[in-house]
Order: sequence, then C-alpha cells, then structure tokens
Amino acid sequence: MITTKPVLKVIVYTASHCSYCKAAKEFLRNKNVVFEEIDVTDNPAERKNIEKLSGQKTVPQIFINGRSIGGFSDMRTLDENGELDKLLRAC
Repeated sequence: MITTKPVLKVIVYTASHCSYCKAAKEFLRNKNVVFEEIDVTDNPAERKNIEKLSGQKTVPQIFINGRSIGGFSDMRTLDENGELDKLLRAC
C-alpha cells in the first residue's frame, strides 16, 4: 500500500503597504516554505473574510493548513519556541 504525506498549505494574507507582510514573506522564504499570497489591499470582501476566519483585522494573517497562526510577530514567537517547525513538519 502506498501512503502519501499530506500536502502543506500555507496562505499569507497581505497588503501592499504593509512592512510586516513583507517581513513575513521573507521569513517564510528563508525557511523554504512555499506559500500562497492573497493581497487584500483593494479587496474589502477578502479582508472581511480573513477577519471572519482569524478574528483579526490586521495583516499579515498566516494560515497553516487552515489554522490561523496570527501575524508576523505571532509566527516569530512560534518559531522561537520551536512550535512553527512542528506545525510545518506535521504536514
């Protein structure tokens, strides 16, 4: 029987004017994490969607396999505690 590893899906909701969004994307790239970026700069409907999904109004908002991990600072804290790599490896 062939088993396959679940696919990792990371989504980063961003805005073009956001320095934390740029930092989050750079951080993920440095960790060799492939992610989908959804720019909500001129998309109020998508911005409302991330607020509904995450409970937050700010960007970036980062999701790993549908789970909100928060913004850039939250992601850095998870990384410093070793939790980010666990989330990324669990997939």
